[in-house]
Amino acid sequence: MDNSINRIQNLKTATDRLKEEVGKVIIGQERIIDNVLTALFANGHVLIEGVPGLAKTLLISSLAKSLSLKFSRIQFTPDLMPSDITGSDILGTDKETGKQAFEYIKGPLFANIILADEINRTPPKTQAALLQAMQENTITSGNITWELDLPFIVMATQNPIEQEGTYPLPEAQLDRFMFYIKIDYPSYEEELQIVESTTGISDIEITPQLDAKEIIELQQAIRSLPVSDHVLQYAVRLARASRPDCPDADEEIKRWVSWGAGPRASQYLVLGAKAAAALDGRLTPAEEDVRKVASIVLSHRILLSFAAEAEGMSSDHIVEHLLSKTV
Repeated sequence: MDNSINRIQNLKTATDRLKEEVGKVIIGQERIIDNVLTALFANGHVLIEGVPGLAKTLLISSLAKSLSLKFSRIQFTPDLMPSDITGSDILGTDKETGKQAFEYIKGPLFANIILADEINRTPPKTQAALLQAMQENTITSGNITWELDLPFIVMATQNPIEQEGTYPLPEAQLDRFMFYIKIDYPSYEEELQIVESTTGISDIEITPQLDAKEIIELQQAIRSLPVSDHVLQYAVRLARASRPDCPDADEEIKRWVSWGAGPRASQYLVLGAKAAAALDGRLTPAEEDVRKVASIVLSHRILLSFAAEAEGMSSDHIVEHLLSKTV
């Protein structure tokens, strides 16, 4: 028990240090930073959506700088090919023997933190190249499967308002993202501070706080946290209640939802709750921790019906409804 307490205390201290480093560059957005750090220590991928200029890319790159990890930024474009991100076999010549042979040149996915910038700007074929890496931490080329170094986390961004030339992510890929986070405009005071700090000379340096080994140990510490039966059951009931063909669904869900969240949502609700509790310095999650992460876990896993769209409903409204009905 003492070991668990020490590990959670170390996590709380590490999180505070990371927030301090990221806070040197990112003004406000405390909720977003908390959610991203929760995903990091839960070992989950994150999709961040927001209009241009809200520092989505800067947030992820700043977090990467605060960690002693290999960071790779991929700018997704309409002409990006799968081999551009996974790597490809190149015909080379051995300088000593003169023999020619194919050599696999690793792509930018071979890193610890991947910034997939404007992920919805690339065609489905290239988007699909991420699926194996995100789910299995491996990349297959020909008949060889390469293991990716751990930790491996994809943090993707997308713009919700500029839809020309974009390719919406398919449900199968959306389901690979643990959290779907929306960034809002800053408050007046925050925007005033942003403008003041970014229109002058700045020499801010971010100091790395954690390395790969430390992060993996903290991720394992979170997974080892005990979860009471009633919290586990609550998370499963919440996910199942989103499925219109499930006995747990009420009449509104049957009318508003075409497809609900799958079993991966239940897993991420529990993992997210564990990480949220640990970041708060607690050794076991409560139902409130499940509710805290419910929106960012469930909203992108719920497919609305025509009736819901006609009534002006959104997936966020559906999650609020689920939280109010599930006990």
